[in-house]
Amino acid sequence: MTLAKILESYHTQSNVWDELMSQTGVRESYLHLVKTLEGLSAEEMGNKDELAKKLFMTQGITFTVYSDNEGVEKIFPFDIIPRIIEAKEWAIIEAGVKQRLRALNIFLKDVYHQQFIIKDGIVPAKLIYSCPLFLREMMNVNVPFDIYSHISGIDLIRDADGSFYVLEDNLRTPSGVSYMLENRSITFRIFPDLIPRNNVRRVIEYPSLLLKNLLGLANRQTSNPTVVLLTPGVYNSAYFEHTTLARLMGIELVEGRDLVVENHHVYMKTTSGLQKVDVIYRRVDDEFIDPLTFRPDSILGVPGIYWAYRKGNVAIVNAMGNGVADDKAVYSYVPEMIRYYLNEEPILKNVPTYGLDVPENRSMVFANMGNMVIKKTNESGGYGMLMGNKATEDEMEEYKKAILEDPRNFIAQPIINLSSSPCYIDGKLQPRRVDLRPFALYGPDGISIVPGGLTRVALREGSLVVNSSQGGGSKDTWVLGD
Repeated sequence: MTLAKILESYHTQSNVWDELMSQTGVRESYLHLVKTLEGLSAEEMGNKDELAKKLFMTQGITFTVYSDNEGVEKIFPFDIIPRIIEAKEWAIIEAGVKQRLRALNIFLKDVYHQQFIIKDGIVPAKLIYSCPLFLREMMNVNVPFDIYSHISGIDLIRDADGSFYVLEDNLRTPSGVSYMLENRSITFRIFPDLIPRNNVRRVIEYPSLLLKNLLGLANRQTSNPTVVLLTPGVYNSAYFEHTTLARLMGIELVEGRDLVVENHHVYMKTTSGLQKVDVIYRRVDDEFIDPLTFRPDSILGVPGIYWAYRKGNVAIVNAMGNGVADDKAVYSYVPEMIRYYLNEEPILKNVPTYGLDVPENRSMVFANMGNMVIKKTNESGGYGMLMGNKATEDEMEEYKKAILEDPRNFIAQPIINLSSSPCYIDGKLQPRRVDLRPFALYGPDGISIVPGGLTRVALREGSLVVNSSQGGGSKDTWVLGD
């Protein structure tokens, strides 16, 4: 297959940054990959695509769509063409994410303690106290090492000029890291010689880095602290990830019914009796984690775990109450947080964001709704969102009514032309829109970011929605060495 043959169906769009093609031809970072693809026949490419699908099927790499009545689990769509990021680009991403996380972590400590940022008028008190994810139960709670967000997934997009923007901060229970690891494993199987030849940096250290950080949080004087991963159970959309991470770290996967609290200490039920638990990596949301403190109808959490945590007898990762920092209405204040807490200019930009509780913003957005994306401030997974350029008049009117009823619950952003990346679809290379979620680990020794992340891709032609629940998929992410 010649270069001309590979690229004959690859048509870039104006005002969209394409990761494969520049105005002068194939970008340097993709040259090795394209040369390899030149040497493969259409049949060989088809076989590799089929092999990837079979591997995902046999290994049970799945996710769940709650609203789909056809079945519980679906195979996660995977594109075999990797997304490539150059070393100099990654250096900017890494520095920007670390800076952002430092500021957000200080903000969480501040907002649950002295609240200097509110007193100094940087962030409005009304915005914080009206956030449904602000937990008053976390006021004046001291968390181990003052770290609130031990595991973060910061969503990045790339605009038409090639600049990276932060789209969302995910500081509660971010998911997707298992797909990052599995995508790399599958790529090794279908292109075994490409990764070393391209000097691609490794992501395999993630589980060991995470385990090291978890062990470092234990406050008991023991050489072998007990760490568990708390899952809501098999029907959770990310259950595959929970099982994968527990297996890779060599820790127990538990549900709420497997744990019990006695005298403000947490114990795991085992066949040989109760075993004291030091650290819990929880994938259960705040409101369900303790029915005695939060939702009394929850059967997913552990009665009494909040007070065990508050007394410092168990470490919980991530801390409760982090949702106030990744509320989409609070997001617009993060650049000011960086300036206020760190006395630095933000390395990564925010997407322009308009809180719809401000009358002037509301009027402007209503007049330009066709060019805006409207989001609920505390929804995720692509839900609670209106793409103005795809919406009907009726849908717009419905959203306007909802906004007027509860303006604090909505923000608006201009529609950003996400960058495109090559995908192998229907036997040929085609550009599709992508974002990037790098995963950062904040431990007692500082912040570590494995060089890569989850690249999510909008597999439907013309779509800007990359979420798996909305028809998106993923691909391996290569960060090249220097």
